[in-house]
Amino acid sequence: MTKHPAVGILVYHQVGDFKAIRRHRANYCDRRRFTRQMALLARLGYRVLDLDTALDCLAGAQVAPARAVVLTFDDGYENFAQQALPVLQDHGFPAIVYAISGWLGRRAEWFAAEPGRPIPDLMSAQRLREVHAAGITIGSHTASHTKLHRASRLVLRQELRDSKAALEDILGDEVRHLSYPYNSFDRATVQAAARAGYASATTCLRGPATVADHPLALPRLAISFGDRLLAYWWRLLLAPACAPALVRWRRHLADEPGHFRPLGADTGYGDPESSQDALPASERDQGPLRLSNESRTS
Repeated sequence: MTKHPAVGILVYHQVGDFKAIRRHRANYCDRRRFTRQMALLARLGYRVLDLDTALDCLAGAQVAPARAVVLTFDDGYENFAQQALPVLQDHGFPAIVYAISGWLGRRAEWFAAEPGRPIPDLMSAQRLREVHAAGITIGSHTASHTKLHRASRLVLRQELRDSKAALEDILGDEVRHLSYPYNSFDRATVQAAARAGYASATTCLRGPATVADHPLALPRLAISFGDRLLAYWWRLLLAPACAPALVRWRRHLADEPGHFRPLGADTGYGDPESSQDALPASERDQGPLRLSNESRTS
């Protein structure tokens, strides 16, 4: 560990009862395992923070607890309200749900691209208000669950601004946080998110969130369908480790305005400039960094 704060941002999608799954395992969590995972966090003394508090800790406005985690849920599935929320309430844990403003009350039809894959329901506007009233933070997962780094500037602006405005109208509250669908983003996406007024955006880059990150490109730790309790605990212990793609993106965005630390400041998380491999692919004239621009998970 280092002198700098680190926060493990855990990413979930669906929570419920599922048959054995071989693909897209990070999109599912068995409800019984979820219950045991939350009990483990409580038993081991982890501090579950809301995302705004975590941002304050990373920015130095608050002292970060030694064992800090944030719970995030992508897509806004109905089973969050039915299965995950009661467990969170039992422990008094905060969480954030990233909702797709144009898909509220519909089914996750993008699942239909794979025949035989069950298509889950998404929360309605009314359900989203109920979840928000229960103390859950609501963030944006764009307006139509599109791959942002492939979008035109006009579509990108609409996806980010329109979803924020629509959710704020539904909730009567500010929507400050964004999650990039499919982990699809590039530097232009980060800049567009800043112009749209988001305070943070989460990715599927693997690692802990630290002062080395930009708040609009926060890494997370994905929880997989197959994670038993020991594997879950081990994932928490290994939170300081980060994937090479995350190291490259930290350097790539180091000079982007709004960073937790100014360019050149000591972050205590290694030197990403120590090898040519640390450079984003776009800096090696090979196009955008594919590993961090898109994934199969939503």
